[in-house]
Amino acid sequence: MKILAINPGSTSTKIAVYENTTELFETVIRHDLDVISEYEHIIDQYDFRMKIIIDVLKEKSIDLNSIDFVVGRGGLVKPIPGGVYEVNDIMIEDLRISPLGEHASNLGAMIAKAIASEIGDDIKSYIVNPVVVDEMNDLARFSGHPELPRISIFHALNQKAVALRYSREIGKDYEELNLVVVHLGGGITVGAHENGKVIDVNNGLDGEGPYSPERCGTLPAGALVKLCYSGKYQYHEVKRMITGKGGFVAYLNSNNAYDIELNSEKDEKSRMVFEGMIYQVAKEVGACSTVLSGKVDAILVTGGIAHSNPLIEKLTKRVGFIAPVKVYPGEDEMRSLAESVYYSSKGEQEIKIYI
Repeated sequence: MKILAINPGSTSTKIAVYENTTELFETVIRHDLDVISEYEHIIDQYDFRMKIIIDVLKEKSIDLNSIDFVVGRGGLVKPIPGGVYEVNDIMIEDLRISPLGEHASNLGAMIAKAIASEIGDDIKSYIVNPVVVDEMNDLARFSGHPELPRISIFHALNQKAVALRYSREIGKDYEELNLVVVHLGGGITVGAHENGKVIDVNNGLDGEGPYSPERCGTLPAGALVKLCYSGKYQYHEVKRMITGKGGFVAYLNSNNAYDIELNSEKDEKSRMVFEGMIYQVAKEVGACSTVLSGKVDAILVTGGIAHSNPLIEKLTKRVGFIAPVKVYPGEDEMRSLAESVYYSSKGEQEIKIYI
């Protein structure tokens, strides 16, 4: 079977075609920032992106009639349990209204459904594990104040994909395992996976957990309040400090983890900042292990920064006593989308209904 995967990003759109779980074709379509900025809302980019995708598929001689399934990156829908969801009219309407905010990934389901409909009425479209996957237990939602509940926003697609991949490798069901999964990228999230559900995870988007190349992570609450009322910064500037200009950017004016890793060999500040991130990730892994009552089958590490051997060595030294560490470097978002649809079509994963 052939699966078309679509992943809209802020300034690019990735598309790929898989036969079963084997990649046949993948490309990244870069969008001119000046062109993108002409659209007031992300949803207004729908026709623009749709046309470019169709044109590229024709250019690459991809016959749409050969496609059996279309899958799009899940956007900011309502909080839902993890899994594969068929795109329906309720989901499309929620994405149009976008109550949780605008993001380019909101276009994934819309474009997937439109292309599937163009191919034929019997062609299905899906999304897989959007960032708003919410399986947190009730205790995990307490923050210390009822007006500030903890919420679940994390790298659900990649975390779930590597957890499922690991479970297949060892011949067990995901639902049998307790795992701590670490995603290391521009943002960092660490999830406690208990019997197939992510029962606790840090909100890596909005300021929680370890700092990362671009994000502050958890900040001292009192100091943050003083900063907000100091008159030195506007609201949007503080938000940008938390997401976009935090972490490595704030300390070293760079979000390039590879360059900072290289600089750490000769620059003491770079070394301390790099190792400080590893230290915080290790603490978060330790916290998740307590959520799982110390019963952890494996610690899985994924994301772009997981390519760093020095980082993996240092992290393993701190957390290896908890459980074996297995590394899946890179994000493999397109593969994750295609694999999930493939295994769902085989009945190995449930296809869920969005309501």
